[in-house]
Amino acid sequence: MAESLPKLLKQSESMLPPYLASSSDPLNEELQCSVCLDVFTNPVTTPCGHNFCKSCLNQCWDKSEDCSCPFCKETFSRRPDLKINTALRQVVQHFKEKSGVTKSEVLCDICDDRKQKALKSCLMCQSSYCETHLEPHHRVPRLKKHKLINAVENLEDYICEQHERPLELFCRDDQTFVCPICTMTGHKNHDTVPLEEESEEKKTQVMKIQTDVQQMIQDRIKKIQDVKHSADLRKQSMEKEKADSNELFTALMHSIEKCQAELLEKMEEKQEVAEEQEEELIEELKKEITELKRRDTELEQLSNTEDHLQLIQSYPSMCRPFDTKQRTDISVNTPVSLSTIRAALTELQQTLEEKLSETELKRMHLYAVDVTLDPDTAHPNLILSDDGKQVRHGDIKRDVPDNPERFDKCVIVLGKEGFLSGRFYFEVQVMKKTEWYLGVARESVTRKGRIILKPQNGYWVILLRNGNEYKALEDSPVLLSLKVKPQKVGVFVDYEEGLVSFYDVESRSHIYSFTGQTFNGKLYPYFCPALNKDGKNSDPLIISPVS
Repeated sequence: MAESLPKLLKQSESMLPPYLASSSDPLNEELQCSVCLDVFTNPVTTPCGHNFCKSCLNQCWDKSEDCSCPFCKETFSRRPDLKINTALRQVVQHFKEKSGVTKSEVLCDICDDRKQKALKSCLMCQSSYCETHLEPHHRVPRLKKHKLINAVENLEDYICEQHERPLELFCRDDQTFVCPICTMTGHKNHDTVPLEEESEEKKTQVMKIQTDVQQMIQDRIKKIQDVKHSADLRKQSMEKEKADSNELFTALMHSIEKCQAELLEKMEEKQEVAEEQEEELIEELKKEITELKRRDTELEQLSNTEDHLQLIQSYPSMCRPFDTKQRTDISVNTPVSLSTIRAALTELQQTLEEKLSETELKRMHLYAVDVTLDPDTAHPNLILSDDGKQVRHGDIKRDVPDNPERFDKCVIVLGKEGFLSGRFYFEVQVMKKTEWYLGVARESVTRKGRIILKPQNGYWVILLRNGNEYKALEDSPVLLSLKVKPQKVGVFVDYEEGLVSFYDVESRSHIYSFTGQTFNGKLYPYFCPALNKDGKNSDPLIISPVS
């Protein structure tokens, strides 16, 4: 074999792998096994200092009567105990990675000519076998007991360096691989299990982690879908709001034009009446002036007469009172008074506010949600209807589990559905009640013990107390002045805008808004019917469908 090696090397130059044949780097030759003409696999070093693939060198020595170096022919008195040159193996690995070489497949250690792909590696034989050369391990009783694993390139990694036995066990105490002899020495009394068992457990954990990761992926995909859906809804809502706004302002313009036309018509009517009165007055005054001028002439003649008889006879008729109308009450009416204009403007303003409120409520109805009460959050004294739409306070404390979600001191219940984005709206009947609390709450709010309702603590709530005292529970409560007592309250939330608004549905008027808020986590509808106070406040809060 020694005589044929140089010839074999020369004949095989054209058979070099592409990543060696195409490179002029001198390092290629240094990392090439002179037997297989390939980059080292598990390189070992002979006592004379030359390097070979471990399997290549073992094959050479298995077929020869003596042990000599295939390169320099130095003969050894006994067969050397070969150990993997780990430093050289790392250099080879680095070279492969730098050269862009993909991980090479494991080849059979027994094949002489064209090496076949290895199917299994034997931990006892410390060799890899193709399907043909693996056959004895399935047939020979002694070989059947050997430990077979899927073919690996670095087989020595599966062998105990201290005892040269297969690493068949795993020490859970030290988190390391051990052989059977290790369990009787340094790992005695340790918790050791077969690799298969530890692998299965790790696989189970990996599958659980994978399931969690897949769930996280699905959650994020759903979040993306929710965001896109929210964006679509917002776009549709914006288009609808634009259309409603155009309709509103068109109606307002018609109202203004109509009001203006009515004002002008009234002004013209009053102007015509005034002109008629003025003309009649002027005509009457002209007639009286003519009559007075005639009498003045007669009086002038009478005063200058020398006829005493005529003077005495004419005197009674000339001195009688002049028959004329008393016109101290006559006045010209102002065409349109200031009070009339103000009244018209007030009427127009009311029309405007009514149309704005109507449009606002119509816009909110686009975001109506079906709210159902969550019994797992309800205080033990609260009684919920079977359909989850009504809640009232009862005197008897129910025997229910004290789960983390349940309020234990304050008579509160939340809705089942939480909202993490977008807008939502719901309506609640509060008629006949003398006290109630309504709004939304953050999912992470404190549910045990005494609770202070304010935005800083995750509550956005308004209330009614003592039958007519309304408040918005800001950090400093705000007293609300309402013209009418609400019978049904609408609650509207815009998550992204940080807005929580309350409306009187029946009168279509705004009650109060929390603005500029920052929401972290889900928001849930909040309900508190308050204590029944000996039946005076026993009526329930009723979640009503949005019409």
